[in-house]
Amino acid sequence: MASRTKHLEHLAEIPLFSALGKKDLARIAKASNEVTVPAGHVLVDQGDAGRDAFVIIDGTATVKRNGRKVGTLKPGDAVGELALLDHGPRTATVVADTDLTALVLTAREFSGVLEEVPGLAQKLLGQLAARVRDLDRQIYG
Repeated sequence: MASRTKHLEHLAEIPLFSALGKKDLARIAKASNEVTVPAGHVLVDQGDAGRDAFVIIDGTATVKRNGRKVGTLKPGDAVGELALLDHGPRTATVVADTDLTALVLTAREFSGVLEEVPGLAQKLLGQLAARVRDLDRQIYG
C-alpha cells in the first residue's frame, strides 16, 4: 500500500498530471507501472514502432534525431506519446543520462487513460500544440 501512495504522490508532482483530481490520478496509477532505468539505457529508438509511453519522474535523458542531440528531458516530461497517438514510428532516440525513474503506459493502457481522464487529454493536446508552435517558429521565424 505504501508504494501505491508513493506512486500517487509522484503522479501529482508531474506537470502533465498536476491539475488532476485524486480519482483521475488513481486511474493513471492503476494503469501505469513505475520502473527504474539505468544510465545509458535506450528508452525509445528512432524508427521503431511505439509500444509504450514514459513519463520521467526522476533523472534526465537526452533526445537525439538522426544521431544529433536535439534536447534534454527532465522530470515531468513525456516520451513516446506521439507514436501511441498515431501508431507511427518513433521520431527520436531517447537515452537515459542518469539512472531514472519513469512511469510506463502501454498503448492499450494509454488509450484507456485518455478516454477515462479527459483532463489528461486536454493537457496532452496543449503540450502537442506548444511543440507544433515551437517547430513552426524554428522553421518560419
